[in-house]
Amino acid sequence: MKALKELQSRLLEIDDLNHAAALLRWDQTTYMPPGGAEARGRQTATLSRLAHEKFTDAAVGHLLDQAQKETASLPYDSDEAALVRVARRGFDEAARIPNSLVSEFNEHQARIYQAWTVARPANDFAAVQPLLEKTLELSRRMAACFPGHEHVADPLIGFSDYGMKASSVRALFADLRARLVPIVRAVASRPVTDDSCIRQHAPEADQLAFGLKVIERYGYDMNRGRQDKTHHPFMTKFSLGDVRITTRVREDEITDALFSTLHECGHALYEQGISPSFEGTPLATGTSSGVHESQSRLWENIVGRSRGFWEHFYPLLQAQFPQQLKNVPLDTYHRAINKVERSLIRVDADELTYNLHVMLRFDLELEMLEGKLAVKDLARTWRERFEADFGIPVPDDRRGVLQDVHWYAGPIGGVFQGYTLGNILSAQFFAAASKAHPAIPDQIRAGEFGVLREYLRSNIYQHGAKFTAAELVERVTGGPLTLEPYMDYLWNKFAPLYGLREEERTAVEAH
Repeated sequence: MKALKELQSRLLEIDDLNHAAALLRWDQTTYMPPGGAEARGRQTATLSRLAHEKFTDAAVGHLLDQAQKETASLPYDSDEAALVRVARRGFDEAARIPNSLVSEFNEHQARIYQAWTVARPANDFAAVQPLLEKTLELSRRMAACFPGHEHVADPLIGFSDYGMKASSVRALFADLRARLVPIVRAVASRPVTDDSCIRQHAPEADQLAFGLKVIERYGYDMNRGRQDKTHHPFMTKFSLGDVRITTRVREDEITDALFSTLHECGHALYEQGISPSFEGTPLATGTSSGVHESQSRLWENIVGRSRGFWEHFYPLLQAQFPQQLKNVPLDTYHRAINKVERSLIRVDADELTYNLHVMLRFDLELEMLEGKLAVKDLARTWRERFEADFGIPVPDDRRGVLQDVHWYAGPIGGVFQGYTLGNILSAQFFAAASKAHPAIPDQIRAGEFGVLREYLRSNIYQHGAKFTAAELVERVTGGPLTLEPYMDYLWNKFAPLYGLREEERTAVEAH
């Protein structure tokens, strides 16, 4: 295994460079003064270019050829064979992208992100429009490095969700939309849920303190992590011993920081659960955007918004916020945090309407990549499409085209589909865990999460990127990705909350 060992040594150096760049990006989104933006763009571009040059060096390709021969007789699921397989796929992709494009993209990314942090609160889309046009150009150039695909977005989608492409995502989304919209309409015909109990003043320090209590119970290892504030929450990793999360806080809503924290904790549990033997290799990460999002949504929604969870934690929340919640019954609170309504902001959306937000963005970015939608028309088109889909007007760009960081911190295309894939997979994985361990719901009611976490660690987390998403789903659930567990989960949750009748479900399924 001489070639494999040399390959691992080179991959470790590349990993160090990539994580150094990630550390600079984390700093930019948390503590960096605005005046550092220009230099930060140059610094991250330099590190990313160096990492890309080292990874695409002909010597790495030669080592991969030799390592493939060394591991040819090993089982497909051996760590060594998986490392060579995943590194080869990454090398073949990276080798198609010029070093100059990698550098240009990273420098531009730092510049547009900083501009977005100013433009969004100022409701000034015009300030970032020229930069977003550059992002679109760079995204197309990146996709053009991979000719022969059905759709220009396919390579970008494949970067995040290997094996998926625009046509397969569109088909899945069409099926999901057909099933979701009638349920949303049925809920909309019911009386509006009163959620005023959570829309009260809650000091930032108290919100953060409660969130930390919960994620420590979830199993987030603070010796290998920390939490900070940012504009748009995210999880980042600099090693398996340093997995950080960020959150946001609004003091006019008691649970705003909490669910953001639970979401990012789900991502972090995945990364902290990866086998330590994968450190410094391409296996030491989640296998896809969709699988990663399945964990954030599982811990945020399926666990964190369940009634069982709050049977244990609600008295603790009342103790944290006695003036606000002392006289609020659990049922009232539980209905409030699961209120369904058409709303403007994706990250605030309820579970039934959330995917409609994702589909809007996915459709718009495909049209931009196809050349059917110009960036100068994006804000107007967003408002028109949103009002058509949700029935409410978009009052400003801050709550419209500027609300999500993704197009202002990365490529246009290849990211948003992961959120809905994650929602679907979260229910599929949780159903598999509950089938293997029927006591999990009762344990959640007791505030105990060890069995669920260990099941997910053993079956998903520890494998990192060893298996593709499709392979992992098959191994864990015994079949391919399917909508059925997700639709069952949504119905079983929201039917009792909104008094939906079984015949309405039959009508939904018939539709």
